[in-house]
Amino acid sequence: MDGVLGNINLPEDLKNLTGKELDAAASEIREYMIRTVADNGGHLAASLGVVELALALHSTYNSPIDRIIWDVGHQSYPHKLLTGRWELFPTLRQFDGLCGFPKPAESEHDPFLTGHSSTSISAALGLAQARDYNNDDYKVIAVIGDGALTGGMSFEALNHAGHIKADMTVVLNDNKMSIGSNVGSLSAYLGRIRSDPKYSRLKDDFESFVGRIPTIGQKTLDYAERIKGGLKYLIVPGMIFEELGFTYFGPIDGHNIGAIKNALKHANQMKGPVMIHVVTEKGKGYHYAEQSPEVFHGIGPFDLNNGLAKKKKSASYTEIFGQTLVRMSRDNPRITAVTAAMTSGTGLRNFAREFPERFYDVGIAEQHAVTMSGALAAGGMQPVVAIYSTFLQRAYDQILHDVCMQNLPVVFAVDRAGITGEDGETHQGLFDLSFLRNIPNMSIMAPANENELQHMLYTALNYPDGPVALRYPRDKVEGVDLEEPHLIPWGRGELLREGRDLLILAVGTTVNQALLAADKLARQGLEAAVINARFVKPLDQQLISAWSAKCGRVITVEENVLPGGFGSAVLELFEQKGQLIPLKRIGIDDHFVEHGSRGRLLSHFNLDADGIYKEALAFIGHRAVKG
Repeated sequence: MDGVLGNINLPEDLKNLTGKELDAAASEIREYMIRTVADNGGHLAASLGVVELALALHSTYNSPIDRIIWDVGHQSYPHKLLTGRWELFPTLRQFDGLCGFPKPAESEHDPFLTGHSSTSISAALGLAQARDYNNDDYKVIAVIGDGALTGGMSFEALNHAGHIKADMTVVLNDNKMSIGSNVGSLSAYLGRIRSDPKYSRLKDDFESFVGRIPTIGQKTLDYAERIKGGLKYLIVPGMIFEELGFTYFGPIDGHNIGAIKNALKHANQMKGPVMIHVVTEKGKGYHYAEQSPEVFHGIGPFDLNNGLAKKKKSASYTEIFGQTLVRMSRDNPRITAVTAAMTSGTGLRNFAREFPERFYDVGIAEQHAVTMSGALAAGGMQPVVAIYSTFLQRAYDQILHDVCMQNLPVVFAVDRAGITGEDGETHQGLFDLSFLRNIPNMSIMAPANENELQHMLYTALNYPDGPVALRYPRDKVEGVDLEEPHLIPWGRGELLREGRDLLILAVGTTVNQALLAADKLARQGLEAAVINARFVKPLDQQLISAWSAKCGRVITVEENVLPGGFGSAVLELFEQKGQLIPLKRIGIDDHFVEHGSRGRLLSHFNLDADGIYKEALAFIGHRAVKG
């Protein structure tokens, strides 16, 4: 590490840097982040926008004694670079390398794991209360973006923190998307006034003056209170936070390190909850990210010179889902699409453009999305809720209570199901089969390829008897020819290959790997039958039971945790049928899966053809013969 940052011990020595040196450090950080993400991929735009903020925080506070929590973690790269992870940064998001999100197991400077949105204020409040209970002495700071503030959990935490007057600071990183006034002369002026301790005295003096007005009658007192409230709303920005019990500073230029440090200094002199509102530019410092911050929010490896992806993009399951839904919606005016701040990520951008009156992006509010969809169905519409598997977990009660208990025909498009790769344990979609399968009235399908995805979406939209979940991966498609969507026989699997020595029951993306494994087994003289289950619930009991009895040994393969998953459903079927058949389940054991490429992780957990082949040989007790 060269330059300004190469000569200091991070983050301790940041306090000794001049303003010019801090600005130079910001340039060094940006250059290094851009080069690294160009090689590895990652969440670039948000991190580029908070470089000065990270420098201001770490040159003001004493991490890890003081606790800094970065909401979601998309913007945490500068924080990582400033807390001893500069040399390891090229391993970002690689197997056994740095995690793309704050992770306590990785660094003492990460006080709380943050990979999902809107959690930082709750976490900060908990740390602040633990500090006070234990009579400790440290500061607690939560950094939350304006997008994350659309999540209801953040307002629950603000309401609670303001109510109990918790001693903590919340930094609102506003990238000009929605919250707060635009930066301008008046806003800057008000920000300077609010950052001045004189303002607090002025406010106290005003309230004292109102309290001393003679009570000639209740009418006079009411007038005084109305005048006081009116003046506050007239001159003070961020009154929503003031009303929640926070002292508000801002808006402040989020790329002016001195201005941010000044606000943090004033916040440290106050007791109780403080909100500091900084305005930043997503993608700042890299032209292509500034022009297309959504593209560079999460991006794969790209060419530094033109900002274009290095790998030619192949069609994905997400794109096929979006295209199919648009085609079906042209003929069906009752189809509506709902997502939670993931219009592009879930493939719904074209739907939103073509059917704006039937499209709802509710912000980071998965619970609301699901309950509203249930009510849309109760009102005669056909809602399709497109949410990543990892985020659907946040709406579990709503799925159970507001949809399944009422048996409402809502279609859940569960994107990013299974192993998602480099985003790591907070984003792996490895639990949906388990947490959905046990809910009465819920049906679950998983396509083996893009053609089957079309058919399953068509089938789900034509199933009137209850909710249906359709889960598919974050992956490129198989490359099969697309047919006109048609109905799949409800609850029926498909025998793809006959055999007598072993039955491989596969679901979703593992089906093609199971067929390849069967080919390898055939070269060893072993005949493996392969069934594409298609339905995880309801299972095709007749097909599975008959072929299990015929082969005498069964392997199940799934991209899901083993407890409560597809293999568990097959075991339950055997118990119901009284079938004592040896069964081997291949999936994810009872633990969280860290980051790495999708291919590497599939191989690591024996979910590719070679892994299934090796598991099958071991299960049968057959020694492989070369040739």
